[in-house]
Amino acid sequence: METIVYTVETAVKSFREELQEHFSDSELEQTLQITFYHYFKLSRIDLTLKKDDLITETNFKQLKEVIVALKAKMPLAHIIGEWEFYGLSLMVNEHTLIPRPETEELVKLIVEENVKEEPEILDIGTGSGCIPLALKQELPKASLNAYDVSEEALKVAQENSKNNNLDVVFKNVNILTIGTGDVNNKFDIIVSNPPYITNKEKSFMDSNVLDYEPHLALFVDDSEPLLFYNTIADFAINSLKENGKLYFEINEHYGSEVKQMLMNKSFKNINIVKDINDRDRIVSCNI
Repeated sequence: METIVYTVETAVKSFREELQEHFSDSELEQTLQITFYHYFKLSRIDLTLKKDDLITETNFKQLKEVIVALKAKMPLAHIIGEWEFYGLSLMVNEHTLIPRPETEELVKLIVEENVKEEPEILDIGTGSGCIPLALKQELPKASLNAYDVSEEALKVAQENSKNNNLDVVFKNVNILTIGTGDVNNKFDIIVSNPPYITNKEKSFMDSNVLDYEPHLALFVDDSEPLLFYNTIADFAINSLKENGKLYFEINEHYGSEVKQMLMNKSFKNINIVKDINDRDRIVSCNI
């Protein structure tokens, strides 16, 4: 029996037609480009220049499986098992958040504001390790440490460190219970993208996040929306060097509250930075 073959053009048309009701036009095109590059090494321009190239029946079936998973709201990052962040290819799974563009903006700000040649940096709640790995890539002489409460997330982070040949020291630490005397290091920079979505905000979230990403890394109780910011700020008071800097990624609805909390703790030069969508997203300050 002759093996059925399909062209790139046929595959692209099928992908678009089956998913056009599930994504906006821009999301669909981005998803298509990432998918075809990951599985077939076809770039955006290749989809046009090589439209008559053949795809085997086996590969077409693989593409159909991706389409079924996308219709079920599974994140593309989980389907392909990796995601790009700040030019790095990072493994992700159900134990880690999928790195987002807003967090790239946080990394960019730290790199731009860094004035020391060999800073000591700590990332709290590292997940996939995206923040410290990107910082190590951009600041190769920096010393990077990272904490996370999830041992499964740390396994992913360590694998990403190895795969990208970037040296970061990962530790299993619960920042909510660690004592101030448990850390001997002093840091020039502490950064954190902690859980900051309140439970009452769940109803506004997409199922592809709620059903597939770790709630441990996402949500905080409605009664204590600043729980992690308060705790990490207190930790930073004792763990930052003189004039050390603290950076947070924040819930857009709590920028002023985070700023007031930091003022109450006598932090200086407190700045709220908006993201590309003009939402309060980053807070930076000095000890």
